[in-house]
Amino acid sequence: MTKTDERAAQVREVRRRLVQDGPPRTRDPEADFETVTVPERHCDQLRDLLIAEKAATVVEVGLAYASSALAIGEALVTIDRPNARHIIIDPFQEREFSNVGWDLLCSAGLETIATLVAAPSSLVLPQLLTEGFVADAAFVDGSHRFHEVFVDLYFLRKVVRPGGLIVIDDDWWPSVHTAVQYYEKNLGWAVVPHAFPGEAVGVGPQGKNGARCKAYRLPDAPVEPSFEEFRTF
Repeated sequence: MTKTDERAAQVREVRRRLVQDGPPRTRDPEADFETVTVPERHCDQLRDLLIAEKAATVVEVGLAYASSALAIGEALVTIDRPNARHIIIDPFQEREFSNVGWDLLCSAGLETIATLVAAPSSLVLPQLLTEGFVADAAFVDGSHRFHEVFVDLYFLRKVVRPGGLIVIDDDWWPSVHTAVQYYEKNLGWAVVPHAFPGEAVGVGPQGKNGARCKAYRLPDAPVEPSFEEFRTF
């Protein structure tokens, strides 16, 4: 077994235990882990998508119990690029989650490529942009308020490279779905078909069934339409 295989196996084992036994500690509400965490099937699909993309740098908004972060980490160690980086933004990890997600990442050996930034994404993302950081992909599972999702996506379209991926969790929430629709209708974001196959999860706008996770590919060149070409969303 190669060193890369060993690292990936270590991450998979932590993921397996998290699914089987749950996290070592949770917030007060009953069944909080089951409510908050990204399901295993979606995490596997996220991992496979990033591996197919050969992503080396990923920005993640929201950590919580680290289900998605572990899947992203598994993808990055499997790809095994020398410049692999995983920037995770979560101002609530210590205060609300007692660092359980970060501790799980460290137990998987991912602290060598992952960085946790404990500040609001509205402050961190413009700082990354100022520093010239460029990501291959992003996973968005932070605030579900429309205005905060919209701001996250505004900066991520500048941080993620042209042609890169932005993956949205909980797209079935009207607030999240509506924010993403602006970028799809006005800025050329294209849905990646079959990125998250399987049954729909949750109820989206107008009471219709909607997918929980959706992946979007950014255009090869940034789109900056005239204000006269605005399309309602």
